[in-house]
Amino acid sequence: MTGSFEKQLAKDEKAGDFPYIRPKDAATLLILDRDAGGTVRLLMGRRHKRHTFMPGKFVFPGGRVDPGDSRIANVLPYHPSVETKLSQGLKNGKSAARVRAFALAAIRETYEEAGIFVGQKSDDGGLRLGKGFEAFADRGIQPDLSGLRMVARAITPPQRPRRFDTRFLAVWSDAIADQLPEGTGPSGELEDCAWLTLEEAREKELPLITQTILTDLEERLARDPNLSPGTEVPYYFFRKGAFKRDQI
Repeated sequence: MTGSFEKQLAKDEKAGDFPYIRPKDAATLLILDRDAGGTVRLLMGRRHKRHTFMPGKFVFPGGRVDPGDSRIANVLPYHPSVETKLSQGLKNGKSAARVRAFALAAIRETYEEAGIFVGQKSDDGGLRLGKGFEAFADRGIQPDLSGLRMVARAITPPQRPRRFDTRFLAVWSDAIADQLPEGTGPSGELEDCAWLTLEEAREKELPLITQTILTDLEERLARDPNLSPGTEVPYYFFRKGAFKRDQI
């Protein structure tokens, strides 16, 4: 993490004066596409101006983990190394359903915000999933966690009005099973969804943590172009008045 980023976050933290709240589980999905020349593009969208949280910012699809996400069991499983990483540091209880819910929240939010289905076409004519995944079941698409890779974890500092413990996941675009023709999702939360190079993404109005994740991703792709499941990932959190960066 760069010094300027750390100083800016510390400045923002001192400006907040909200009561302590426990961060809520959240997940974000970075969908990557690499062309024949090796250029990587990511799917991003702009949050609607009417939103009170990060209005107008360009972000990756994602959001809070809903209770129903942990009840979706008919999915293709994680790579074991990814599941192990996502299981680390769970203070409020570790369970396979809770760990699975991180990816399912990211996949569900990606559909709701960007109209993209991450999964595999199923031969099961009566595919049963659950709340939030009705559109997947209608199309016979089984959520597939096997291609997801963890790329970061970050917890919002205290003294903020909203706090999230966010797992940043990535997947290659060949995991897309279907997409809505509108180019956006039914929630209307994201506008101007587009595939951007890393350079193009940096020209957008980004949250500070998104800027950092982009830098981390670029550095990882340089040394780990296929996003190996066992590669260590950064973990950002606030402690004793400053942001810390650990490895998972």
